[in-house]
Amino acid sequence: MGRAFEYRKAAKMKRWGHMSRIFPKLAKAITMAAKEGGGDPEMNAKLRLAIQNAKAQNMPKDNINNAIKRAEAKDSANFSEVNYEGKGPSGILVFVECATDNGTRTIANVKSYFNKAGGGLVPNGSLEFMFNRKAVIEFEKTDGLDMEELEFELIDSGLERFEEDGETVYAYADYKDFGTINAAIEAKGFKINSAKLERIATSPVDFSDDQMPDIEKFLDKLEEDDDVQAVYTNMG
Repeated sequence: MGRAFEYRKAAKMKRWGHMSRIFPKLAKAITMAAKEGGGDPEMNAKLRLAIQNAKAQNMPKDNINNAIKRAEAKDSANFSEVNYEGKGPSGILVFVECATDNGTRTIANVKSYFNKAGGGLVPNGSLEFMFNRKAVIEFEKTDGLDMEELEFELIDSGLERFEEDGETVYAYADYKDFGTINAAIEAKGFKINSAKLERIATSPVDFSDDQMPDIEKFLDKLEEDDDVQAVYTNMG
């Protein structure tokens, strides 16, 4: 499946042990979605998705409700979505998605992570062509599931390919088909663990075992930042 897939999996498992870090990020996504489209998940698809992803990480219901209420408060912070692009250790290309109420703080922090790792930021848009934006739906297999038949049934909903990891399936589609593929999988009764828009490298690069420690340390620093919502690389 490639080192990139294994890194995403390892990063996810590591976050399970650091709920104090992942819950604020999930709460921020819920608050932003509620502020943008209202606090009713039945009428706000973006909020419904944010709640779904939070539940998949075992975020308590009270935390979810508080995040929605926070959006309705008059003194609630106004978050904006900002992206940064850069080169890290060993020339790894990195796309960073952030949600912040203080852009000055965020860019200063992100820039320092790149600089300390021997890399640096590049002008926004420089790496756009190096990544394809994809819908990625993670769900659990059911007993007796015929993957070839399921693939055929989901093609009309935009499915491009599957990746399997034990009993977990990752369905990939173009980002424009995000809502369609998510609804189609949900309609078939599968347990959806998460549904996200990710950036997948168009030309993945393999890095050596000697290079990986510095790369992983750098990526850890980025992902630990409260303003950073997601980190994507061209790791093969």
